[in-house]
Amino acid sequence: MWVYVLAEKMYLMSIKPKYAYRIFSGVKKFELRRWIGLAVESGSTVFVYASGKVRALIGEFRVGRVFYGTPSRVWGYVQSFSASGVYSEDRVYISGSKKALAIEVLEPRLYRYPIKLDELRLVLPDFNPPLSFREVDPNEPLYRLVIRRLRIA
Repeated sequence: MWVYVLAEKMYLMSIKPKYAYRIFSGVKKFELRRWIGLAVESGSTVFVYASGKVRALIGEFRVGRVFYGTPSRVWGYVQSFSASGVYSEDRVYISGSKKALAIEVLEPRLYRYPIKLDELRLVLPDFNPPLSFREVDPNEPLYRLVIRRLRIA
């Protein structure tokens, strides 16, 4: 049995299509999230599952700076950057939480061949995208059988 050891942490994040495509077009420089108790590490990789009508694993980005705090502090932080790509609708999303985080998006990369949910479930019948995000282990089938291959395509 092969065991993959990667220095970086990896996460799978569900993002609504309009926000996901803003990331990959280079417009959105920060992804805002409600705090769910899972810390995101700088230098890690986020794999993007576009939810909604797209329902596909479409790309990835490297995590730059990560800022945690109250929604108002997180909002103030991202607003201190010109062209952050974060708008008032993003503020509404985090405003209902006690804590929030801003994840800086670096090196966004759309996959040449996105994998639709139906295709993912052919390989991984029990696969369900996370409601927000979760950590990805390099030894789990999602990474070994799907994501690792997308990254080299």
